[in-house]
Amino acid sequence: MTTSSQSEVRVVFLRLLTYFVPLKGVLCLSVFGLILYGLVDATFIYSIKPFIDQGFASNIPDSATGAVSAVDLGMGAGFDSDNDVLRMAPFVVVGLFTLRGLANFLSTYGISYISARMIMDMRQQVFEHYLRLPVSYIDSESSGNLISRVTYDTEQIARASGSALITIVRDGITVIGMLGVMFYNSWKLSLCILIVGPLIGLVIAVVSRKFRKVSKQIQAAMGGVTSVTEQMIKGHKNVLVFGGQDTESKRFAKVNDDNRSRTMKLALAQSISQPLVMVIGSFALAFVLYASSLDSMKADLTAGTFATILAAMLAMLQPIKSLTRVNAEFQRGIAACTTIFELLDVPAETDKGSFETERVNGHLSFKQVDFRYNNQEGLALDGVDFSVKPGETLALVGRSGSGKSTIASLITRFYSDLESGDITLDDVSLRDYKLASLRSQVALVSQQVTLINDTIAANIAYAYPGVVSQEQIEHAAQLANAMEFIEQLPEGLQTQVGENGVMLSGGQRQRIAIARAILRDAPLLVLDEATSALDTESEKAIQGGLDNLRQNRTSIVIAHRLSTIENADQILVVDQGKIIERGTHDSLLAKQGVYYNLYQMQFGS
Repeated sequence: MTTSSQSEVRVVFLRLLTYFVPLKGVLCLSVFGLILYGLVDATFIYSIKPFIDQGFASNIPDSATGAVSAVDLGMGAGFDSDNDVLRMAPFVVVGLFTLRGLANFLSTYGISYISARMIMDMRQQVFEHYLRLPVSYIDSESSGNLISRVTYDTEQIARASGSALITIVRDGITVIGMLGVMFYNSWKLSLCILIVGPLIGLVIAVVSRKFRKVSKQIQAAMGGVTSVTEQMIKGHKNVLVFGGQDTESKRFAKVNDDNRSRTMKLALAQSISQPLVMVIGSFALAFVLYASSLDSMKADLTAGTFATILAAMLAMLQPIKSLTRVNAEFQRGIAACTTIFELLDVPAETDKGSFETERVNGHLSFKQVDFRYNNQEGLALDGVDFSVKPGETLALVGRSGSGKSTIASLITRFYSDLESGDITLDDVSLRDYKLASLRSQVALVSQQVTLINDTIAANIAYAYPGVVSQEQIEHAAQLANAMEFIEQLPEGLQTQVGENGVMLSGGQRQRIAIARAILRDAPLLVLDEATSALDTESEKAIQGGLDNLRQNRTSIVIAHRLSTIENADQILVVDQGKIIERGTHDSLLAKQGVYYNLYQMQFGS
C-alpha cells in the first residue's frame, strides 16, 4: 500500500471517528464489553494449566512402575488439594461463561445502537446537504447515484463501524490475550508467532488495497442498478406501451451483472486471503509441535503447559480468520466513507448576500445578461435586456431550448454565475439578496409539477410559512379552478395523491401547483408553461384565476399556447438565447415577424 493511500485511509478514518463523539458513553461501555469478552476467553485458556497439572497430575501412573502413588489412593493431603481444584472447575467455567455472555450482550447491543444512530445522523446530514447543493451539481449527477449514497453507501459505513468494530476490538483483545498466555507459560515456544506475524500483516496490507479499490467500483455499479430501476419505474407506462420490456430487462441485466462481477472480485480477494492466513498460521502451529518434541524443550514443559499453549494457538485461529474477513467489510466501509465525505465537501449554494426584505415591490430588470451553463461552449443567454414594472406581466415565447426557462431559473438564482451583466429586483442585485429572502418573494409553477405523497391540502399548503387555515386552502383551490374536481373526490381535500400525484391527472396536478402558488401570495410570479397539461376547457376556466393571481404582482409567463398571453403587458420572443422581438400581442402581430408566424401556426388565418 502506498504512503498516500495509507494517509487517505487515516484521514477518512479519523473523520469517521468524529461521528462517535456524541455517543462516547455508549461506545466506552461497548468497548469495555468487547475487552471483557476477549479477556474471559484468555482467562479460560489460562485456567487449563492448573486444571491439568493440579487436578490430574497426581493421578497419572508412575512412569517407572505403572503403580499409583499413596497420594492417589487417598493417603495424604495432596488428594484433597487435587479434588478441590476439580470441584472448583465447574463453578469457574460457569462463572466465566456467564460473564462472557453479559459482556457479549453489552457490546453487541451497544455497537448496534451506535451504528444505527450514526447511520441515521449521516443519512440526515447527506439528505440535508442535498437540500443546500446548487442546482448545477444535481443536474450533473445521476439520480440513482444520489439515492445510492443515502441508502447503500451509508449501509456500508454501518458495517465498518458496527460489525467490524466488534470483530477488531473483541478478536484483537482475544489474540493479544492468547499471546500473553502463551508467552507467560513458555516464551521459547511462543517466539514462533513473531516469525509468522509480519507475514500475516503483509497479506492483510496487500489485500486491503484491493478491497478498497473494488469496493469503490461496487458503489458505482450499485448506483447504476438504482438509476436503471428508477428510470424504469418512472417511465413504466411508456415501457409498456412501446413494448420495451426486453430492452429494459437487458439494460438492467447489464448493470446487474456488472455489480455481480465486481462483488465476485471482492469475494475472490477475500477467499484467497483467509486460507492464506490460515496456512501461514498452521506453520506456526507445526513449529510449536515440532519444538515440543525436542529434548531440550521437554524438560521445561508440563502436560498443562503444553495443552495451554496448544489450546491458545488453536483459539487464535478463528479470531485471526475473523480479523482477516472483517478487513473486507472495513475497507468497503472506508471506501463508502470516502464517497460520502467527498459529497459532503461539495460546496453548498453560494449565499453571500445580506439584503433582506419582507416584501418587494416587484420591479425586475435584466441588464445585458450573458449566461453559460457549465461545460457548454455556447451562451445560453446572450445580451438579454428587459425590465418589468411592479404589477406588469411579461411573457416569454419561443422554440424549445431557446432560453426561456433559463431566464426563469436565473430569477430564482438556481444558477448565479453570470458571464456578464446583472439582474436586479427593486434595483438591488440578486447577488446581494440572501437566498431565503429572495426565494420567499417568488412563487413558481413549472411544467414539471412535483407533489409529495400526502393529501391534496398538504400539497397546496406545502412549506407555507406560518399557520394556514382550511378556508385559505379552499380559497386558493377555488381560484385555481381545482375545487371543481376536488369536491368530486370521496375525501375532498384530504384525498391522498399518491407518489408524485399518481392518483391525479396531469391537469389536476397542475391546478394543485397553481393553487400552491396562489396561497403563497408572493409578489413575483413565474409561470413556466403552467397550463401546458390542461385541456382547452380547463385552460379557459383557469385563465380567470390566473388573471386574478397576477393582480398587483410582477408575472413572468413562459407560454407555449399564445392564447394565454394575449393580455400580457410585454411579450419577448426568444431565440438561441437572444431577444429577437418585443412588444404587445397586437404590435407583434402587426410586425408579421416570428411571433406572427407562431400565432399563425397555432390559430391559422
